[in-house]
Amino acid sequence: MNYQEYFLPFQPLGQEAIDLLLSRCVERKYKKGEIITPEGSIQRELLFVEEGVQMSYFNNDGKMHVIGFTYAPSISGIPDSFLFQRPSKYTLQALTGSRFQAISFERLQQLFDEAPVIERLFRKIGEAILAGLIDRHLELQAYTIEQRFRLFAQRSPHLFSSCLTSTSPIICGLIRRILASCIIR
Repeated sequence: MNYQEYFLPFQPLGQEAIDLLLSRCVERKYKKGEIITPEGSIQRELLFVEEGVQMSYFNNDGKMHVIGFTYAPSISGIPDSFLFQRPSKYTLQALTGSRFQAISFERLQQLFDEAPVIERLFRKIGEAILAGLIDRHLELQAYTIEQRFRLFAQRSPHLFSSCLTSTSPIICGLIRRILASCIIR
């Protein structure tokens, strides 16, 4: 993962700051299908995705409601659980073998005190996430399933190509379900 390139749209960050951040991280690996953060547990670490695809979902009476996907290069985890160190209301699962650089909540808070540029970076990432959630909320409230699908396809074309080349039945099955919901009305 090219961290400098990933962070640039949020906040230019020199290599020294990136090295400081990564020095506080540890590598974590999860196998395909493994639960990273189960519902009811606390997200103790923020995950920088280096490899793999993950899915967060909410389980309501046995029915899975997909919240989102993460993949390299991005940040993964259950945001509210991590930020407030409270039990998660939903699950994070590795759809494929996944590798991360992980930083604990406590270490990240210490780092914010040591390096204001890193705290500013995370504030700006949080602002971007909030703006994205507002856009998503508007899409869910105002757009047809077909319009939402087209936006999803524009935002994440790589998920479709990964389905074509992937052996992961989970990813392909999810994409087929999305396609089917757009065709069958």
